[in-house]
Amino acid sequence: MNKNFMTALLMSGVMTISGCATFADFVGADSATLNTAATQGFNKTVTEARTSKTLDTSSSTYQRINTVFMNLKPYADQLNQTGIKFDWQLAVLKSNQVNAYVAPGGKVVFYTGIVDKLNLTNAEIAAIMGHEMVHALEEHSKQKIGAQALTDIALGIGLSAAGAGESGSAAAQLGSQIGVGLPYSRNLESRADQGGLMLMARAGYNPQAAITLWEKMNKLDGAGGSSFLSTHPSNTQRIEAMRQNLPAAMALYNKSVKRN
Repeated sequence: MNKNFMTALLMSGVMTISGCATFADFVGADSATLNTAATQGFNKTVTEARTSKTLDTSSSTYQRINTVFMNLKPYADQLNQTGIKFDWQLAVLKSNQVNAYVAPGGKVVFYTGIVDKLNLTNAEIAAIMGHEMVHALEEHSKQKIGAQALTDIALGIGLSAAGAGESGSAAAQLGSQIGVGLPYSRNLESRADQGGLMLMARAGYNPQAAITLWEKMNKLDGAGGSSFLSTHPSNTQRIEAMRQNLPAAMALYNKSVKRN
């Protein structure tokens, strides 16, 4: 097969979510394997936090995060199309870090710093948690593994065909990152933003809080900056996209059974 054609074929596969997920299965990163690995990592995190006395299980911050978690969980389960039931678990860590994530299979980790430093409301906590839950529900970790594997193969074929030297290799890797890797990651972040907005609305949290959340993030980060060399859209871009999706989210919020 012509190497240029093969490269184009592989690179086009990187840009499709289903294609990346399928290729992840091919390289051994199937859903069950990733969920098991995430569970092991989560358990280790909890054990270490308990040993260092940084596992929060009783503070008012923990109570608020846990309440949001419990409210969002049933709606997240309704959106699960992975074919594998999630064993949702939450760990709240005492730390000044402004961070939170949800690992494959529903392992939620929140740092108290993100709540305390940004003075988050419960609805703003829901905006963060909804965003991270969507990452897990849409298996973005799996898709990124598949995309990276496809990119590596395509890059290898391209370099072989071009006979690139050391400088050519560095340039090709940078081109691959800017041309495929980072835009693909930003696309996943945008999907999580939109999905999280809808998830929090279904659970009865006012989706307008997602906008105030990122306005707070903007102040914390300073200027929004360029998103060109970032895996995340700029805060300004996120806010604008959320404003565009807000009417649909508000319609869901207005239909929600209860308000939180």
